[in-house]
Amino acid sequence: MIDIGYNATLVAIGAGLLGVAAGVIGAFLYFRKRSLMSDAISHATLPGVAIAFLVMVALGGEGRNLVGLLTGAALSSLAGLWLVHWINRNTRLGEDAAIGAILSVFFGFGIVLLTVIQTIGAGRQAGLESFLLGSTAGMLRADAYVIAVGGALALIACLILRRPMTLVSFDAEYAATQGLRPGRVDMAMMTLALAVTVIGLKVVGLILIVALLILPAVAARFWSDRSEVVALLAGVIGGVSGAVGAVISSLAPGLPTGPIIVLVAAALFTVSLILAPTRGVLAGVIAQLRFRHRVHMRQGLLALAHGHRVHEGYTLRLLRRAGLIRADGVATSEGQREAALAAQDERRWTVLRGRPEAATLAAHYDGLTPIDTVLTSDQLTELDRLMKQGSDHGHATIRRAERGRSDG
Repeated sequence: MIDIGYNATLVAIGAGLLGVAAGVIGAFLYFRKRSLMSDAISHATLPGVAIAFLVMVALGGEGRNLVGLLTGAALSSLAGLWLVHWINRNTRLGEDAAIGAILSVFFGFGIVLLTVIQTIGAGRQAGLESFLLGSTAGMLRADAYVIAVGGALALIACLILRRPMTLVSFDAEYAATQGLRPGRVDMAMMTLALAVTVIGLKVVGLILIVALLILPAVAARFWSDRSEVVALLAGVIGGVSGAVGAVISSLAPGLPTGPIIVLVAAALFTVSLILAPTRGVLAGVIAQLRFRHRVHMRQGLLALAHGHRVHEGYTLRLLRRAGLIRADGVATSEGQREAALAAQDERRWTVLRGRPEAATLAAHYDGLTPIDTVLTSDQLTELDRLMKQGSDHGHATIRRAERGRSDG
């Protein structure tokens, strides 16, 4: 077992709790289609960090006090969030344009303030640049406690608000009929995102915290269609990313913490993208191959039923592999039986699709689905009776025509 030390263990625990909170909250932002709002929130924190440092130094305090810096970041981020809402409501600009304007202006202003701070004697050793990409190398035990407790509180608040946030995310109008106020729920959601962003500045940095809010959520979405499962998986993926990334960063102090955590999250996203059982790339490829197999088998059996030779290479190989035709292309007894069943299935579908009252059931026809998976046994019996009546009627018509020609 790797011994990373007591302080590094605290940092890993704090980063893990932060990751869990970011993953769960990020899932609700994803459901609400507000993921990029976290980008504006994160970039708006930089001026607050710089201003808080200057104020604390001017008052004779410790400029690097984490609580003070995070308080400044929260106030600055709240101002940026309010401006985004104000621009969106009172101008013709959309939310995306408002986000782009606010994050660029606030971030530029923050960079200017950081440059000014570097010219101050106390500012040269401030280490405020760690808030850009994150760093745990100089983190104190008290800082780790602040991050761990803050992440845990944000997660608890998210769990308490999960029902209203879920309702508003998927159907704001219905949520309003249930007595909820979507605007207030949205603001609560943004406040939770702001809290996670501010808490995660020291670990992940303001540039990359948005990735910790988005990547776990989109990775979890590959594994489930249920919102509660997606939120749970997003929390697990975020927690693993934060803890593992912090451990790797502590073992290699020269590497910035934030990018390592994001790379771990990106690796888990890539695994989800490829290996998820229903939405992953590999599952899609397998489904496509199975569909192709079904199409060729069906067409091959119908060709045998009509007495045609199968010449297409892939279809021929499938039928031979299944033991339905011999090497010379002649159908085996099993092949003849399967071909007859396929032909009967196609005739049943033809009759069903020709009856207007069965339009709903006929809509299931795709050329591959067996009709006995759509109709009940009683419905199949009735369908076969109609087919027989149609066949008898056709034969009677032919006999009458033949008698007419002989009489003439």
